[in-house]
Amino acid sequence: MARPVGSRRLRGLPTYAFAEIESRAAALRERGVDVIDFGVGDPTAPTPERVREAARAAVDRHAEAGYPVYAGSIAFRRAAADWIRRRFGVDVDPEREVSATIGSKEAIFHLAKALLDPGDVAIVPSPGYPPYARGAEFAEAVPHAYGVFAENDFLPDLDSIPADVLSRARLLWVNYPNSPTGACATADDLRRMAGFARQHDLIVASDEAYVDIWFDRPAPSMLEVARERTISFFSLSKRSNMTGYRVGFVAGDADVVGALRRMKTNIDSGTPNFVQDAAIEALSDESHVAEMRDSYRRKRDVLCGAFESLGLQVRRPAGTVFVWLRLPEGAGDVEVARRLLEPDVACVATPGSLIAQPLADGRNPGAGHLRFALVPPEERVREAAARIARIGMKAPSGSAARFRGGPGGGEALGAEQPPGKMKAPSGSAARFRGGPGGGEALGAEQPPGKTKGWTS
Repeated sequence: MARPVGSRRLRGLPTYAFAEIESRAAALRERGVDVIDFGVGDPTAPTPERVREAARAAVDRHAEAGYPVYAGSIAFRRAAADWIRRRFGVDVDPEREVSATIGSKEAIFHLAKALLDPGDVAIVPSPGYPPYARGAEFAEAVPHAYGVFAENDFLPDLDSIPADVLSRARLLWVNYPNSPTGACATADDLRRMAGFARQHDLIVASDEAYVDIWFDRPAPSMLEVARERTISFFSLSKRSNMTGYRVGFVAGDADVVGALRRMKTNIDSGTPNFVQDAAIEALSDESHVAEMRDSYRRKRDVLCGAFESLGLQVRRPAGTVFVWLRLPEGAGDVEVARRLLEPDVACVATPGSLIAQPLADGRNPGAGHLRFALVPPEERVREAAARIARIGMKAPSGSAARFRGGPGGGEALGAEQPPGKMKAPSGSAARFRGGPGGGEALGAEQPPGKTKGWTS
């Protein structure tokens, strides 16, 4: 018998959740169903015209150019450093403390190979962006998940990490604004995370792909509170609708940035020069970012308003492009997502349990939740809200949640994947302002006790 194709490591990985969602949506479209896709956080709005113009001009300007510089052109690194200075009031050295990346995903995945030895531990959020953990696994390190729960305002429960895990840990991943919960950490929150890392001799990896998608107040960067043994990841994908360009950058401790840079010289050949030039133009303009924030805010309010009208518990996100919906007690997130994919609704949402790693105590922090990416156009979000409102949702006392009006009548949902420890304390609206007509009081600052999601 022929040996199986693929390594044991690769064969042992679960199917990437994005691929499963895309497959389901494609099957519906092939049947002629009008699908509204909230599954993957890929913006549908066009890249700003000025950025596209810069890319077109750069293609001709670099007509005879060869391979790009591994770390990125000095012009791009200076533009990134200038943006960091304007945005956060932090000075970084473009020569030693900034490096271009091919979007965030590849750099996030490869960081573990640059920093971790076999058996080392990477501490990762759950729910969270799969490459945090996958990168560690491919480096023969061990991911240890910490939960991101509503009762802790979706901040890291770092005090719950066992001492024996901390003794083997070298890397701490954090992600704010947070995917998928939409929580925004304050500078004090980030300072406490950095302090915890110093106490336990951890390198902090801060995924800041959504740092410019905020709704109440500008989101801070980890670079504002820590520089040593810290690396922050930035992306042009969400702030400038450049997902297809694959461009971003890292900044922080020169030794950490240098380690990732050395790793990448063995893996890729750098970000194309014309793409870097387009990114320079994108970083020079904030007006298009403000317009996108306003668009995401409107779509957030439409979708959350629909959920609130059905009596569902939803915290309006303070940032990112995601809505993290808590389902009624007893409703399985996979089953509800499947119901939403029926032709009479045809809305794609991501089951929370698929983007969360089980914790050491067996809980899945994503269970009982759905993630909606606010990427369809505003009119499509309104249409989706109307479809969801038509089928309705209720949670009868003492029974599983049910949808009304599905094919063949009301369809009972199984009680799989109970959320467990998902109830937020009364009045715990910190970092999640309500929309029009909703309570907007922010809770008091709380110490972290406690995370793309999926970012790109």
